[in-house]
Amino acid sequence: MATVVNMPRLSDTMEEGVVAKWLKSVGDKIEEGDILAEIETDKATMEFESFHEGVLLHIGVQEGETSPVDKLLAIIGEEGEDISALLNNNANDVSQEKEETSNKTESSSEESSNDEDSNEEASIPEGVQVITMPRLSDTMTDGTVATWLKKQGDSVEEGDILAEIETDKATMEFESFYEGNLLHIGVQEGETAPVDSLLAIIGPEGTDVSSIIENGVPTEKKSLSDKKAAPKEDKKENKQDNKEEHKSSNANTGTNNSGGRIFASPLAKKIASDKGINLADVSGSGENGRIIKKDVENYTPSATVSVETPTPASSAAVPSFSVTGEEKSEEVKNSQMRKAIAKSLGNSKFTAPDFSLNIEVDMDAAIASRKTINAIPDTKVSFNDMVVKACAMALQKHPQVNTSWTDNNTVYHSHINVGVAVAVDEGLLVPVIKHTNQMSLTQIGATVRDLAGKARHKKITPAEMQGSTFTVSNLGMFGIDNFTSIINQPNSAILSVGAIVQKPVVKNGQIVVGNTMNLTLTCDHRTVDGAVGAQFLQTLKTFIENPVTMLA
Repeated sequence: MATVVNMPRLSDTMEEGVVAKWLKSVGDKIEEGDILAEIETDKATMEFESFHEGVLLHIGVQEGETSPVDKLLAIIGEEGEDISALLNNNANDVSQEKEETSNKTESSSEESSNDEDSNEEASIPEGVQVITMPRLSDTMTDGTVATWLKKQGDSVEEGDILAEIETDKATMEFESFYEGNLLHIGVQEGETAPVDSLLAIIGPEGTDVSSIIENGVPTEKKSLSDKKAAPKEDKKENKQDNKEEHKSSNANTGTNNSGGRIFASPLAKKIASDKGINLADVSGSGENGRIIKKDVENYTPSATVSVETPTPASSAAVPSFSVTGEEKSEEVKNSQMRKAIAKSLGNSKFTAPDFSLNIEVDMDAAIASRKTINAIPDTKVSFNDMVVKACAMALQKHPQVNTSWTDNNTVYHSHINVGVAVAVDEGLLVPVIKHTNQMSLTQIGATVRDLAGKARHKKITPAEMQGSTFTVSNLGMFGIDNFTSIINQPNSAILSVGAIVQKPVVKNGQIVVGNTMNLTLTCDHRTVDGAVGAQFLQTLKTFIENPVTMLA
């Protein structure tokens, strides 16, 4: 079914955008994460990526043309699909909007002459800029303030990073293109607010903005504001710390118990101060041992345990013990990432009729081959890399597994993009190795390490986590022998990889010590039948047990 893509609003004040350049043409195949076009505002030109896959059927705004926010930008669907109804609906919407605009203009003119006092109350004081929660993608409906990098009363210059805004896809730095004093913060750290709600107010120091705070965002805000605030990709806490450290040697540092300097992020220092935690007692997990938010949140002071020695009433008395310690429970607000994981996995578990198949793989040959490969200088291949490569090759032979279910169709993907589940502090991310079947073992290994590193340091982009056609989840490094994963939709299957264990096995009629690994394939029964899943596992087993077949 065709999907309409509208002009995104890339800042809190953006009303229209100009298509600076189309990077795709009508008829081109589109994958999730592909950059469709470069959208220009008066302050920046930003890449606009697709959250849908299919064929680019229609372009609604040509290069150099300007379009209002939320108006038809493009249509993506299946090749040859009839989109005339969508185009007609869009034409009717435009006509209706013009009529409504005309009526509103006449009504506004009458109201203006009858109620000047009301307009004065709704106006923004001179020099004041009202900043609303930006919509950082075409699907974003609300955002969470992860961190305020400025506090109320601070002086703000153009280019300063005001806050880090968190969506279900990424955390983005939100930059100010205004200068003045931060007069009001409308959304506190950890709070979630809808797009367009009051985020902050910047203006001359001492300006009274109580009417804006009480009445909300004035309706005339957009017409008075000619500057834009644009998001930047998340550089995370390290970039901001470098900036802060140049400003003041005391901004992010203190003194530890041995007299050395303590490096901590502004947010970590704030949380520590609020909780009364001495940063000298906290171990940092950030770059160069720097203390970050999670270190303070996870810090638990050692509990005092006292043992009371009772006075024995007789020689047969049983001693009693009284253990004292702090009993404490704390509610931690669910992050946008945690909410997105819960929603995605819940939808998958409760909508897809899944089933699981298990198979045991002989890993002796794989162990020997890996040892030989890694003996080559500057080469490093893991068992997980070998599994990923084997999956890509098996998917080529069993295209039914490399599919996605929709209400009307089963989508067969000609490309093979394997997602690799990576555990991070706040949950689970799935970086995607694009065109895995065309990569060598060493290329897969290097790509997995690069993407996993980005994911753990929160530097991975949404585009690097989209477009998977199959997923691999490995808990073998934690000593887990066997487990079942939830399908990462819209994939049709996910492979769970257990640990390699030594145990007695029968080879050539003799009981010998062997190395085995359990694999579990969870399938969406709407697209993959039991026999198809079993054949896929047999092919996968053959590749893994004969690694030489994967070196071609």
